[in-house]
Amino acid sequence: MGVYLDHAASTPLRPEAREAWLAAAELTGNASSVHGAGQAARRVLEDARERIAAVLGCDPIEVVFTSGGTESVNLGVKGLWWAREPDRSAIVLPDGEHHATLDTVEWLAAAQGAQVRPVPLDPEGAIDADAFAAVLPGAALATALVANNEVGTVSDVARLAAAAADAAVPLHLDAVGAIAHTPIDFAALRGTGNAPHGLVAASVSGHKVGAPVGTGALVVSRFARIGAVLHGGGQQRGLRSGTPDVAGAAALAVALELTAAERDAESPRLTALAGRLADGIRRIVPGARLLGSPDRRLPGHVHVLFPDALGETLLFLLDHSGVEVSTGSACQAGIAEPSHVVMALGYGDREARSVLRITLGRSSTADDVDAFLAALPDAHRRAAASSARAAARS
Repeated sequence: MGVYLDHAASTPLRPEAREAWLAAAELTGNASSVHGAGQAARRVLEDARERIAAVLGCDPIEVVFTSGGTESVNLGVKGLWWAREPDRSAIVLPDGEHHATLDTVEWLAAAQGAQVRPVPLDPEGAIDADAFAAVLPGAALATALVANNEVGTVSDVARLAAAAADAAVPLHLDAVGAIAHTPIDFAALRGTGNAPHGLVAASVSGHKVGAPVGTGALVVSRFARIGAVLHGGGQQRGLRSGTPDVAGAAALAVALELTAAERDAESPRLTALAGRLADGIRRIVPGARLLGSPDRRLPGHVHVLFPDALGETLLFLLDHSGVEVSTGSACQAGIAEPSHVVMALGYGDREARSVLRITLGRSSTADDVDAFLAALPDAHRRAAASSARAAARS
């Protein structure tokens, strides 16, 4: 088995989440049925909803179960758009968002006439809070990553949420990549009051925290005005119809609880491992540049620009050596495109193709870091030589 250093894409299933999933999967009843078996399933579902709400700082009724981050983002962004005030047609969209958001907003622009108000990133990859606030007035909605999924920089979401509330604009936060390392207190970020604006929705995904793939949730304020993407039986406040995934909900609750309980110990451990990794990379490849913020970043998140080698070539050579990393978001895996996040930081096309994302998680060890550093010299030498040959031919 290879050395796995792509936890930002997906982290291993927790044994406790697996056991919770299996136990709940043995229940026969549909949680929407009124007979005994259905109500037994319903009790497991609502117990999971309450436990997740306790972790995320929201009311249980505000937890809407989904199939994962992409569905949560689609429901949050499209739902807010469809319930917008009729005289508002703009979506505030920071540069460098995940493709689940970018592609959703692109579709709304092409198919439904949404206008996009872009917001730049600062040089370290955080959303420019002043620029964000400046384009909010009169917008239909705003959306923002809690932490950039490529470079790992954490934005000041408290300022973003406050600005959205001041401008009376509903805000969706994408916490999918951040929730494993950054606590989300929905009520604290939302503040007091029952207005349908400010922070009203937040997306999370199970496989980022050790729950099964295909689990997730969208936290939706009880005061939000939001339309549905799926229609049918009217489950979950009518926002997400369909037979509830009781087993997935139970597993997600366990994974989120364990993640929250471990965070205080895991964050410094992963920060130390990431520092060891980054120092080793700079020692082996002196020209390598660590992108993102040196201090406002997700622990265990290392994003590196190798000026003389293509990231895709490095990835394949490292994989051949048994070390698994990525060049960016796994949702774009297999597509040789420059990183839109790196380009949003002001770099060119060539540099945006010359990056690796190495991300550590709860199963990562110092031996894993050392294995990467042992494989890097040969991989970098061969990738740089390949790039030099390609440049000579062009």
